[in-house]
Amino acid sequence: MRRPSPAAGAQPAAKKPDLFRDNELIYGRLLAVDEPHLIQRYNKALVAFGLEPTKLKSFQIDRTGFSPEVAEECGDYDYLDPNEVNRRFIILTPSQIDLPVVHTAFSNTSQLMFEFMSKNQRAIDALTIKDVIYGEIEDSVPKVNDIEDLLSINQVEFKVLSAEDVLGKAAELGKLVDRLKQEPDAWRDDAMLERMVDLAKICGDIRENALVPDQVIFRHNAYWTSHFGGLYVFVDPEMTTVISDPAAPGFRRSRPWQVSYLSINDADKVFRFLAGTGRLDLPRASWIEASGYLEHRAEMVVRALIRDAEPNRNLTDVDKVWLQTWIHGHADLIASDGNFPFLNAAKREIAQFGHLKLEDVPPRQRFLVVRAKPDHPDAWLTNQLISDFVPQDFVSRYVFNKPGFYKDFDGFSDAWRSHVVDVLKTTYLKDKAVFRARLYGLTD
Repeated sequence: MRRPSPAAGAQPAAKKPDLFRDNELIYGRLLAVDEPHLIQRYNKALVAFGLEPTKLKSFQIDRTGFSPEVAEECGDYDYLDPNEVNRRFIILTPSQIDLPVVHTAFSNTSQLMFEFMSKNQRAIDALTIKDVIYGEIEDSVPKVNDIEDLLSINQVEFKVLSAEDVLGKAAELGKLVDRLKQEPDAWRDDAMLERMVDLAKICGDIRENALVPDQVIFRHNAYWTSHFGGLYVFVDPEMTTVISDPAAPGFRRSRPWQVSYLSINDADKVFRFLAGTGRLDLPRASWIEASGYLEHRAEMVVRALIRDAEPNRNLTDVDKVWLQTWIHGHADLIASDGNFPFLNAAKREIAQFGHLKLEDVPPRQRFLVVRAKPDHPDAWLTNQLISDFVPQDFVSRYVFNKPGFYKDFDGFSDAWRSHVVDVLKTTYLKDKAVFRARLYGLTD
């Protein structure tokens, strides 16, 4: 099965810079909605949610039906995500399954939508010919007030509706068909037969068209959420682990007998948890040397030092020769930071011994030389967590941790923003699949 594209994460309720849109750094690969009948259907879903219909003649949507243009029009980026829980969705076409999710409070919203659309493909194909599908990804809590509310969400149920009630009419037609088969004199009921004909005009042949979704309940497993400043939940057979700021309400108090709590500020404990549960690719020659991972990290470390030392420098024509010259000219700064020399030493040790001993490496530096184990189900989430400990690597932040990336970006100078965009365009955006496969071992 295809791996669903990672969620972009919750975005601030403000218009993103044109620099993002022009270079498809945000809201890229969305689906244009500009046909009048599709806009009409979308509006029927909005009205059903109690929202004002859009007056736009064209807008874009993601996998869930979220539209950045509609969000800007109504001044609410959470118009499909009230209280950041029980996410709403609008499905106009089955092709939405191939789109990203660009605004969500939960990182697994994208995967849940992917699973729902995959498991119910026939019903979605049939329904969207004549109707719009909308509803909520409903869980057990109406609002998240503390960690206990998050932990109580074990599964979600897709509550599915359609604007023209094709679902309800299909169910009614099914009952009438059963009656016709089971009651000997039912064929004499002209009113019933006329009703069946009218319903069939709307629903078609329900023996051929599967109009009712088969699977609507799905497990709610590991995820990141924007609640409480960002919180991770990892689920293992014997233990659930929460990683967050200790100031989050309910930290170490909700279900302490079955939940382990780690501070996002404790790099040592977080690293030991990820390594001990088999979520990390530790630094070994078998993947390090072919991937160019350490070289990439080293370059990101140097670029971050340049940003801090000279935030307004124009870096348009920077190349590897220029970077090497800058490194030589700022040897004291490079040495005091320590990350660049560490990465060079790690590269030499791996080349000589085939692996790197991490016992004596400072906890935060360990995250520089590891990646998520590619075949682990939590690989994307683990890479997101790793990026929280390596903020210098804005490329990894963009790939796996867009909420963190956009927050960082807001604090950059204009010159550095342009530089970041240029680097992303010439590296990751040039061929995303190849880049992810080479550096992180991930395949789509």
